[in-house]
Amino acid sequence: MGGLDPQALREVLLIQYPCLLFALCFHEAAHAWTADRCGDPSARLLGRVTMNPIKHVDPIGTVVMPLLIMVSGMPFLFGWAKPVPFNPVNLRNIRRDPVLIAMAGPASNVLLTLVTIVMIRILLGLTDAGLLSDVIAGQTLVFFAYFAMINLVLALFNMIPVPPLDGHYLLNYFLPPSGQQIMQQIGPMGILIAILVARPVLGFFFPPLYGFIMTAAGL
Repeated sequence: MGGLDPQALREVLLIQYPCLLFALCFHEAAHAWTADRCGDPSARLLGRVTMNPIKHVDPIGTVVMPLLIMVSGMPFLFGWAKPVPFNPVNLRNIRRDPVLIAMAGPASNVLLTLVTIVMIRILLGLTDAGLLSDVIAGQTLVFFAYFAMINLVLALFNMIPVPPLDGHYLLNYFLPPSGQQIMQQIGPMGILIAILVARPVLGFFFPPLYGFIMTAAGL
């Protein structure tokens, strides 16, 4: 992105940030919808089963963090939205359902990535058939490539197994009570730990997965 380079910054603001905002809203709406399906209407009653960004924006994770990433010159944006609340008392299965609710978020980003692969395939087919100009196709491909990238990053980031990220619910399911207590103790520091380990985690998992996605998309 070049950090403060005006052209790169414009690309981030006009393409990457809208992609991030859409992906975050879809992610949180998936949490809320799944919680409602599992018996807890709390998030639905708060209006969280929606794509309205106002309902999901977290000042730090949705605004400050992406801005810091823009300035730092990282090649992609990531962040988080306001967590979706759920009341365990209302859940039909108090042990299983928190995992289902948590996994709905990353799963939604994986779903968007798969849809993007299909859209790229269709776009390439239309271009090869002469139904789209190279300029329009090129610009749309840039958008789709960023959209797939950001959704993959969000899925990976949220699977880091520390609270409050989604991955800790999956890990917590398999931990003994002593391990669950440790997870609760690190909770206040969880997001800081996640930010610190995000770069090595993404650096290890992202390149091969993104390469596979682009190959599947025909690029």
